[in-house]
Amino acid sequence: MADKTLLRILDQGVDAWNAWRLENPDEKVDLSGADLGPANLRGGTLLAAIVTGAVIKETLLGKANLHNLNLIEAKLSRADLTWTDLSGADLTRCDLSEAKLVGATLVKAKLSGANLSGADLFGANLSKADLKNTDLGNVNLIEADASGAKLLNADLRLAALVNTTLNGADLTGARIHGISAWNVNLKGAIQRDLIITRSDESSITVDNLEVAQFIYLLLTNEKIRDVIDTITSKVVLILGRFTKERKATLDTLRDRLRQLDLSPIMFDFPRPTDRHFTETVKILAQLARFVIVDFTAARSVQQELQATVPTLAIPFVPIIKKGRKPWSMARDFNLYHWVLPLHVYEKDADLLVALEHELIPAATHKREELRCLKK
Repeated sequence: MADKTLLRILDQGVDAWNAWRLENPDEKVDLSGADLGPANLRGGTLLAAIVTGAVIKETLLGKANLHNLNLIEAKLSRADLTWTDLSGADLTRCDLSEAKLVGATLVKAKLSGANLSGADLFGANLSKADLKNTDLGNVNLIEADASGAKLLNADLRLAALVNTTLNGADLTGARIHGISAWNVNLKGAIQRDLIITRSDESSITVDNLEVAQFIYLLLTNEKIRDVIDTITSKVVLILGRFTKERKATLDTLRDRLRQLDLSPIMFDFPRPTDRHFTETVKILAQLARFVIVDFTAARSVQQELQATVPTLAIPFVPIIKKGRKPWSMARDFNLYHWVLPLHVYEKDADLLVALEHELIPAATHKREELRCLKK
């Protein structure tokens, strides 16, 4: 039970409390079960006090020193804990709903089973905090640091995670439906079995926080699926080195594809030397109905094909101008049955005719054949 003498000192305000605490630094403080709210303890120190089960609703505790405090099952809903030091505090099953914890320090705090729904944790430090089974629904974690935090089975529904640091955090089994995740730092984080569906829906789990929103939209939004189907059914990627000579031909090819109700994408690059180049080619190729590859400037497409052909089973349509020869190793790509035979053309006009009557039908047929093999 709470010590009545201490409660009287608290009633006198933060200055009286701090003066008493300074004179009695080793005194055991027991405020368990006390009703402290609404009160103004802003800037006060309750270092190592026992406040188990205390009612501290709407209390002003901003900038207070609550380091290592025992707040098990305390009622702190709507309390102002802005910039408060709660590092090492035991907040197990504590009610912190709608509490203001902006800039608060919760390093190694015990928050297992706590209710933080609607709380504002903007810029808070939750490094290595224990948040297992915690209700973090609709919580503001913008720019918060939860590195190494334990978020197993935490309820993060509708939470805002923008510029949030979760490096090394364990999110196993967390509920993340409706989450807003932008620029989240997740280096070394464990992201297994994240539940993306509502509580009244059959559970669907993913292992990546940043793609969870997209996957849920893909499953539930028919318009999103239609957009993706439209993109992948119309996009044609054109790969080649667009020198002055070749660009005129490839521009003509692109214009004709547009006339045929397709959506050409041309990837022009000066020096294909880094990882970002390879990733860009792969992403664009995965969106494409088929890929046209200009072998005429042979050296320009080697790395592009090496980055895509072995791992992406989509139709590749190689073309080359008559009189030119592909590089010696180009024949190796014939081992992949989704690479069509090399089409040799003499004039641009001939290429455009072949495009409509030979190349597009052949690529379309190969695409359907590949889709059937995947079923």
